Amino acid sequence: METFVWPIRVYYEDTDSGGVVYYANYLKFLERARTEWLRARGLEQDALLCDRRLLFAVRRLEVDYHRPARFNDRLEVISRVVRAGHASLTFEQTIRRVGSPEVLCGARVKVACIAAESFQSCRMPRDLLREIIGDA
Repeated sequence: METFVWPIRVYYEDTDSGGVVYYANYLKFLERARTEWLRARGLEQDALLCDRRLLFAVRRLEVDYHRPARFNDRLEVISRVVRAGHASLTFEQTIRRVGSPEVLCGARVKVACIAAESFQSCRMPRDLLREIIGDA
């Protein structure tokens, strides 16, 4: 499936006392990239909530930290859906410095579609799945 690349710069507030990106902030970078991935498809999460009463929530996350990113680094988050189920999407995401093939952080993220009223997993409408991945 299609690869989406989203740029980000490391700010001072993203780093720990050693000057490297604090490990939990990589999760924020991954989340923002998935939001921008949806936005690039013309979908806003607040509109999905209001119009369709649907939310996406992280169900499972596996992350590997390989190398540190540092203050002022220009990074890119590469996101790709590797599995689209009826009620979930599984992403492979990597973070690297712009212009470098070296992976700093890699993750596999399963995101569940849930009904806003019950917070229970639910099937994605076929038209929404088509909008999201293009070939439902």
